[in-house]
Amino acid sequence: MDATALRALQAPLKDQYRQSPDAAVITLTAKGSLDDTAIACKVETGRALAVAGLHPATGGSGAELCSGDMLLEALVACAGVTLKAVATALEIPLRAGTVSAEGDLDFRGTLGVDKEAPVGFRAIRLTFALDTDAPQEKLDQLLKLTERYCVVFQTLNHRPELAVTATKR
Repeated sequence: MDATALRALQAPLKDQYRQSPDAAVITLTAKGSLDDTAIACKVETGRALAVAGLHPATGGSGAELCSGDMLLEALVACAGVTLKAVATALEIPLRAGTVSAEGDLDFRGTLGVDKEAPVGFRAIRLTFALDTDAPQEKLDQLLKLTERYCVVFQTLNHRPELAVTATKR
């Protein structure tokens, strides 16, 4: 897809959202079911069933997916798609590229070993390795806009309002 095709694809959506801002607000959902035989949760991904379980650092076997890994994978997916869309729109040629994310966890927090240890990632690093001849100022603009428009990055960067509920069924 080139910049012209991308603009043509997105123009009617942008017009609709300018005219009716409420049309741009949608609710995404994710669902899972608790495993009745293991400490695991089966998550419906839309394409397959992903089974998440304990990370080996918390006693898991490693056979199930780690939700922390899945969070980093969601960041990589979103950032990669966003970077590609921005590069297309700005007509920055990319021959190839990779996206990687790594995050630092202190499992003392999640296991309740040390109440001062944070639960969750204390640092996440997102890295792009790009095969391009674009000048550095174009790459700087590409990264700035990718960071700005990546939904997962911005969600991690600016904590959303969170709510947790439980109901009996």
